[in-house]
Amino acid sequence: MRSLNLVDRVLHEVDQALRTVHTLAPTTDRPNPSAEIHNPVDLTDDERKKSISLMRINHAGEVSAQGLYRGQALMSKSEEIKQQMNISAMEENDHLNWCEKRLDELGSHKSYLSPVWYLGSLGIGAAAGLAGDKWSLGFVKETEDQVVRHLDSHLDKLPDNDLASRAILAQMKIDEEHHADVAVEAGAADLPFPIKKMLMPLLSKVMTKTSARI
Repeated sequence: MRSLNLVDRVLHEVDQALRTVHTLAPTTDRPNPSAEIHNPVDLTDDERKKSISLMRINHAGEVSAQGLYRGQALMSKSEEIKQQMNISAMEENDHLNWCEKRLDELGSHKSYLSPVWYLGSLGIGAAAGLAGDKWSLGFVKETEDQVVRHLDSHLDKLPDNDLASRAILAQMKIDEEHHADVAVEAGAADLPFPIKKMLMPLLSKVMTKTSARI
């Protein structure tokens, strides 16, 4: 296998970005959790709008997760960490496609700002990677912890009878908790208070508020 030069790597990242934003991303081929829901319940208009808003937020979050992982893997000096990031990114692609399929079923669309979420997160991930692997892993840990809290909140807010969306978010929560545990085991550092309690929640709030509508 020949080693990739700079042009190869750039083209590969462009390909990954286009797959994430504009088409179905490569996945682990795990079954969609909502496929187990054989008799979906019809939602009222208000319930459908609520589910659409929450699932669009989650899809945007998964686009951002791809950017973060790709940026961190790109800048990591450890082949082991790169591989770990790439495996987690593949699992996040499962989430991405599940959310997009559910939005299609609900008769809606993903956020029109997906390219913005991806590119912004790619830059953040690259910066975290440049800071060093322990800080990059710490960023993964804190990001996944915040995502789990968001998922808990969304599971509370989803209409009780939207079983398909609930099944997807429940599996996503399991995976995000696993990614956080893997980061800790690999040596994640505890991020400084201003980053994890001020900057990261602020960026998350901007993304969730905007993607819910656009």
